Amino acid sequence: MPKAHNSSLIPGKISSPRIVPSNIARPEYVGKSGPAKHKGGDKYDEETIQRIRAASKLAAQALEAVLASVKPGVTTDQLDQIGHEFLIDRGAYPSTLGYRGFPKSLCSSLNEVICHGIPDDTVIEEGDLVNIDITAFLDGVHGDNNGTVIAGEASEEVKLLVERTHEAMMRGIKAAIPGREVNIIGRAIESYAKRFNYGVVRDFTGHGVGTSFHTGLIIPHYDEPAYRDLIEPGMVFTVEPMLTLGSQDWDMWDDGWTITTKDKKFSAQFEHTILITETGPEILTEL
Repeated sequence: MPKAHNSSLIPGKISSPRIVPSNIARPEYVGKSGPAKHKGGDKYDEETIQRIRAASKLAAQALEAVLASVKPGVTTDQLDQIGHEFLIDRGAYPSTLGYRGFPKSLCSSLNEVICHGIPDDTVIEEGDLVNIDITAFLDGVHGDNNGTVIAGEASEEVKLLVERTHEAMMRGIKAAIPGREVNIIGRAIESYAKRFNYGVVRDFTGHGVGTSFHTGLIIPHYDEPAYRDLIEPGMVFTVEPMLTLGSQDWDMWDDGWTITTKDKKFSAQFEHTILITETGPEILTEL
């Protein structure tokens, strides 16, 4: 994602997919055009929850390591290498690698890229907003998380976008109480974001996660009563709002993955994998 003369990002050079040792278990979708249909619903027994807890903790540690390496002069491909090696050194598979053909071990989305950016030879510059999404597949389950940081210094407007996007995620998580419908999560997020006239991206959502990377459960980040799945103890899913400084409208690059704001204004995102307990949400990707 180098920058064009108008400072918008353009596709960069993508290196070869990184090697995963043969002794590390792969998700079933690797080498296929897509994943198998999820079976078993979104509620898990205690043994499976413990495995998801371990995968989620490892994903959180990997995200922390990658975000700590963000600085001007580093390429997004170098960040991919850091995340990849962190996971495989601990016996985990980077879930994005080979998922529906995605060629890298994490997603790196800079500035106006909303999500699903592919790491390449783009050099991070002072003031860039860097969004990293990394997922660990360990012991047959996935743990998924995401965070956004600023490389060096940025404007107050961009700093506030990052802070408020994190707060929006936390408000959405707090609303995830057993007995409510999942639409309450989006209502909490959007009502907060609209205070600041942020765009709330609608077409990319939270999702069920665990024995599958994406189970089919949709967690909206905007107020939409049509999403009526009941929140129940034992459920595991992500909450991952994407907020923008402008419109929620987006474009997709020819790579079939990279999503950018149509108006090329900055976007931020945060994500946690959460478990619903009898008393409320437990964040599994929090260190």
